[in-house]
This record gives sequence, structure tokens and C-alpha cells, in this order.
Amino acid sequence: MTEKQFAKNEVIFREGERGDSFFLILEGTVGIYVNYGSADQQKLTELKKDKYFGEMAVIEAYPRSATAVAEDEVKAEEISSGEILKFFVNDPDRVIDMMKHLSRRIRELTADYIEVCDTIEELHIGEDPAKRDQGFISKIKKFADFYKLNKRQVNEESVESLRKMEGTSHSEGYIKNVESFKKGTVIFKEGETGNCMYDIHYGEVGIYKNYGTPKEKLLSKLLMNRFFGEMALLEDCPRSATAVVMQDETTLEVINAEYMRELFSKNPPKIEMILSYLSYRLRRLTGDYLDACKLISEISDAENSGNISDELKKKAEEFEIKIYG
Repeated sequence: MTEKQFAKNEVIFREGERGDSFFLILEGTVGIYVNYGSADQQKLTELKKDKYFGEMAVIEAYPRSATAVAEDEVKAEEISSGEILKFFVNDPDRVIDMMKHLSRRIRELTADYIEVCDTIEELHIGEDPAKRDQGFISKIKKFADFYKLNKRQVNEESVESLRKMEGTSHSEGYIKNVESFKKGTVIFKEGETGNCMYDIHYGEVGIYKNYGTPKEKLLSKLLMNRFFGEMALLEDCPRSATAVVMQDETTLEVINAEYMRELFSKNPPKIEMILSYLSYRLRRLTGDYLDACKLISEISDAENSGNISDELKKKAEEFEIKIYG
């Protein structure tokens, strides 16, 4: 861990670079950009004291997804990939803050993703665009423009991220609070408050919207070595979906805040797994969001040219919301 100083307008790291460290801002402001230095440059956000940046490239061994620039004089602590657990074990609240940061980004992006999917559903391809109200036209333009500015972002899974997600058994090392459930058991319901997350050691769990109603929809099936339900734990918000056991003898580890802190000393690799999962989920959701924006951009361009293909219509009809976990 090294303290670094950056002058105003200095580039801290660039989009597309391989990253082997992340940063904690001690003083100053950092701007996060895509397409930095080009005609399409866009500022995504500004970060100030006590905020992390660059963490996903380290957690998942991925290229940098954006460029970080010192907006004024910046002092930051740089943490290398080999120092992550040491950095967090010294102060467990730091990693919980990072988990909350990633979880908050997932929640916010999920809302954006649902909005873009609803927009695709409402498009009615081929209708006269002049009949659309200005608010709807503005939404179409917003999503199309977002795709055109961000289409260079790579949406492929790194070998390292997949290894962490699939190559390590979550039942190894120190564990407790493990329970088995029969098929059909509802683990939690949409809208409920919750104070824990779950780790699947064996079996299968289905994540549903509107479970038990005519509008019931299976969003995803989660197999062993997957986490779910983390947002209620990390952000103290209602459950966004219903989790149902899909296989007899499905075995789950229940992780609450107290147990999370216990894992720092008794099973640190589990903490690294949770970080990897959150980063992976955010990156997958970002890719899905870009795909949805790309479809809107293609539809908009086709309508403007008067050349709407049957293939494009089918693509829009088959588009489904895919929210992971």
C-alpha cells in the first residue's frame, strides 16, 4: 500500500489498460471518463474523499473500463492486487463499504436496465415516430446516445473472473449457519426486508418476479457456488425478487453482518469470493444494459432510414429482461 500524489489534470489510469491496483481517495477529486481525450469524451462521475475507484479491474483481472483523471490535486492510497486481503483485514469495515458501493451501483444500474427494457417493449417498431410524445422520444435518444458513446467497452468474461466464480468450492474452509431445504421452499419473498445473504453449497435456487401470480417470471436459476440476496444485507433495502428452492436437499450458508465480520479472520477467501461475485454481477449487468441500448440504437437508425428488417423486429420481440441473482 502506497500513498500517491497526482497533479491537477493528471491521468491516473486509462481506459483499456490492465489494472493491478485500485485507489482510495484521501484528498481531492477524481473524474471518471469514457473516451477521454476524444470528440466523444463523456464524464461519468466525480469521486471525492473516502471513495474507491479502479477496484473492478483488480478484483476481476479486467482491463480498465474508464479513465481516471485528477480534477485537482489528489492524494490517494494505492492498493495492489496482492494486498487486498491485508488491506481489508486490518479494517473489516473498509471491505463492507466497498461491497455496499458495488451493491449500490448494481441497484442503480438495474433500475436503468429495467427502464431501457420497458422502452424496447413500448417501441412498437414501425409505427409513425411522429406519434410518439416528446418524453418517449427523449428516452430513445438517451439510450441510443449512451450506446454510441460506450460501445467500445468490451463485454467478455475474463478467464480470472470465471475461475473465481466457478473454480472454487464455497464449502471449503471455515463455515457455519448451513441449512438444507426441500424443493419448493421459499427462502425469501419479494418486498420483504432482510438482514442476510445466502451462499449455495449444493442444489439450485430460482429467482422470480411476481412469484405465485399470473405475471410470475423466472429471472434466473442459480447453481452451487453462487451468492444471492446480498442487497438486503448490504443496503438494508427490501428484497427485489422471490427466491425459491428448485431441488431437494439444496444446501445454503446464511451470511449476516456479524458472520461477515467473523469471516475476515476465519475464512478470508470467502470475502474475496463475495467481492468477485459483486464485481462480476455488475460487469454482466453493464454488458446487458449496453446490449439493450444497442438494440434501441439499431431500431432508431432503422426507423430513420425507413429500412426496418424482419430480423430486427424479431430481435426486439425476443428481448427479455435478465437480471442476475
